[in-house]
Amino acid sequence: MASHQRSHIVVIVLATAIIISVWLNVFFYFRGNTYYLQLNETRLDPLGLGAFESNKRNENSAKKIIVFFGDSRAAQWTAPSIDQFEFINRGIGAQTSAQVVQRFQYHVRPLHPQIIIVQVGINDLKTIPLFPERKTQIVVECKSNIKSIVEQSVQNGARVLLTTIFPLGHIPLERRLFWSDDVAQAIADVNQYILSLKSEHVDIFDTNPILAGADGLVNPTYSHDFLHLNAKGYEALNTELIKVLR
Repeated sequence: MASHQRSHIVVIVLATAIIISVWLNVFFYFRGNTYYLQLNETRLDPLGLGAFESNKRNENSAKKIIVFFGDSRAAQWTAPSIDQFEFINRGIGAQTSAQVVQRFQYHVRPLHPQIIIVQVGINDLKTIPLFPERKTQIVVECKSNIKSIVEQSVQNGARVLLTTIFPLGHIPLERRLFWSDDVAQAIADVNQYILSLKSEHVDIFDTNPILAGADGLVNPTYSHDFLHLNAKGYEALNTELIKVLR
């Protein structure tokens, strides 16, 4: 009887191991496939200039134009409902600050917005664990690109609402081999720089007090994954954004 039970347990353990192995292989296949497609799409259109069908504003509208500009965090930012404003989103997922700054003249300048809301930088800083020897360069270039976006916005006659880089969520197991505390430190460094850019035409929208819990990470209620917010996260941001805009 004992031998039969042991055999049964062994079968269960082996079956569980096989199921987990198959699941991991499927997971990493689809994750790798996503990155592969993303990489090759970027090669075809490095700045994402073909991302939007039209880049014209409604000339007959009397509403003020507000543009969300940046990476996927900007792209996923749902516009609040405010009658006097028309929101246009010009965020593109996976873009670094270098890509975002270079497409300003194509995606933002023709719209002549009164306000530009900028969220960018995480895709630069999350590469630090892959290139630790370039950490200082990555941070310096991120700051420089953010400053350039701000300067181009002001030169284009817009008021800038520069948001701090959103805090991180809990790092999943599959990313821990390619992660380090240097990312969070770099985010804090760049955010301090962002705070210093406040000026006559630049307001700072600090997202940390809105999104972060006591541990400095995104409140789980607001987290979609370790990099992105869910709908409730953007609702929390919009509650404060409406106050700022009004």
